[in-house]
Amino acid sequence: MAKPKIATDWLGGCAGCHMSLLDIDERIVALLELVELTSSPVTDLKHPPEEGVAVGVLEGAINNTVNLRVARQMRQRCKTLVALGDCAVFGGVPAMRNAFTTKEALERAYITSESTVDGKVPQDPELGRLTKRCCSVGEMVPVDVNLPGCPPSADAIFNTLSALLEGRAANPTGDDLKYD
Repeated sequence: MAKPKIATDWLGGCAGCHMSLLDIDERIVALLELVELTSSPVTDLKHPPEEGVAVGVLEGAINNTVNLRVARQMRQRCKTLVALGDCAVFGGVPAMRNAFTTKEALERAYITSESTVDGKVPQDPELGRLTKRCCSVGEMVPVDVNLPGCPPSADAIFNTLSALLEGRAANPTGDDLKYD
């Protein structure tokens, strides 16, 4: 019998939620024995996932055209899509840039910042163009399960993924939710 496929990807944000996948410790090994991991920054398997993924997990907010493309592909290729962490669910810290125009945000990051190296906005097309505003995954594509937290607890991630892989509804509540 074929194992269900799971794919994870990281959009705009700090990557803390993806690192929380590792916090599951030994349980992640047991979980990974039950699935085929088709893509994940944690294992350096690059997006986009192939077709027929049972569960897709997106962490981070949508900041640019590359993030938007990845979110749309994940939605198209995954039966169930999970928004993992506050950035994916609410826009989180990356959405703070919404207080500025795109031009102002780029200038603050690359030209007037004290950490600026050459004082130029990068023009690499692989970086994608900033979207007009940063937004949650659910603002751009339908999401089946929202798992908030910054980051969500290891128990919440494990319980949510286990339920989905077993064909049960995943409704994180109570002790599974963590707000810092």
